[in-house]
Amino acid sequence: MYALVDATSFYASAEKVFDPSIRNKPVVVLSNNDGCIVAASPEAKRLNIPKFQPYFKLKSVLAEHNVIIRSSNYELYADLSDKMMKVINQFSDNHHIYSIDESFLKFEGFGDLVDSWEQYGHVIRRSVWRSTKLPVGVGFGPTPTLAKAANHAAKKFKNATGVAVIDNQQSRRQILANLNVEDVWGIGKRLTKQLNQQGIYSALDLANQNPRLMRKQFSVVLERTVSELNGEACLSWHEITQRKKEIYSTRSFGERITDPKALKAALATHCAIVSKKLRKQNSLAKNIVIFAHSSPFEDSYYKKSFIQKLPVASSDVRVFTHAVSDIFHQLFKSGVKYYKAGVGAIELEDDTFLQTDLFSQSQDSPALMKCLDEINTRFGNHTARTGAQLQSNAWHMRRAFLSPYYTTRWSDIPLIKCQ
Repeated sequence: MYALVDATSFYASAEKVFDPSIRNKPVVVLSNNDGCIVAASPEAKRLNIPKFQPYFKLKSVLAEHNVIIRSSNYELYADLSDKMMKVINQFSDNHHIYSIDESFLKFEGFGDLVDSWEQYGHVIRRSVWRSTKLPVGVGFGPTPTLAKAANHAAKKFKNATGVAVIDNQQSRRQILANLNVEDVWGIGKRLTKQLNQQGIYSALDLANQNPRLMRKQFSVVLERTVSELNGEACLSWHEITQRKKEIYSTRSFGERITDPKALKAALATHCAIVSKKLRKQNSLAKNIVIFAHSSPFEDSYYKKSFIQKLPVASSDVRVFTHAVSDIFHQLFKSGVKYYKAGVGAIELEDDTFLQTDLFSQSQDSPALMKCLDEINTRFGNHTARTGAQLQSNAWHMRRAFLSPYYTTRWSDIPLIKCQ
């Protein structure tokens, strides 16, 4: 049996943890630079507040309904996610973190230990709530895909209780019949349209298809999805978290940037983010993409991008930062008001199978990068960083509605007054 445990409207729920005054109020969380709504609490969803819409377009509607607005507090979310995952980890010896607010559990040999999966799900929910004050949904199923479907039912179906279980044919057919095919794990918008054209609208419709025919018409991934919907486990943790083929770090600026030092500091920070992600998935990059541009909605739109080929595939932040320095004089143009910049790693390869070069030696220092990652993991992102990142803070993103760093900054630790 598998279980998927994930937080309900995680960002919005995280904002309520240390602020009881907004626990029962509608809350929305904005994206970088307070651009779009990326999370909405259940109370906000009942007001039909749409996600992924620009904040400025909905500003009057949000004010009319007294909706609480928050900027993305990534430091808080990461810390609460870590606490939530530690609680969830106690309920199975096979725990896989899928994203910041989702994790899978695999139960082997639990048949004699668990009398009721539904009751066990509620035990998980209560434990997470007691420790973190985060509401979670729990879905059980004989495959990861069915667990994901059950989780959807646990949170979004009528009369949902926060826990749903698929453990027989009746429960499987009932949940899949009421689940849109677009809500099946791994089915995107484009594939949904193609399936709809063939009369496949529900998850049950998809489950009733011939797996081999689905593979022939679409892909081996869809063949596995059909098999999983019928109770045949086909996915392993390794397949669930496939390595990314490209890694990018981009961000628009809170204010337009004209200072070359500020732009270079931003690019250096993107180098640090990309290289860290590469090391996390044990990959190296043969080429990096470096770009910066002004706003496309302003006059005299300016954009420059370069692909820098590295002599030896790398994941070392110093190599990436030197590559930025080498082309920066070609990238920067005086007088341009830069709106966005970024760095990307392309042509990735496994660091286990690095193809060395007789005439070019690797400049990477795995030991130094490991030390850097351990420091930043223990004490917070960017605690240790390259000098290039320290040149300017002018490029930092706008977060006008930022809540306190309740768990990661001494000055923001919550105070309790007893009378």
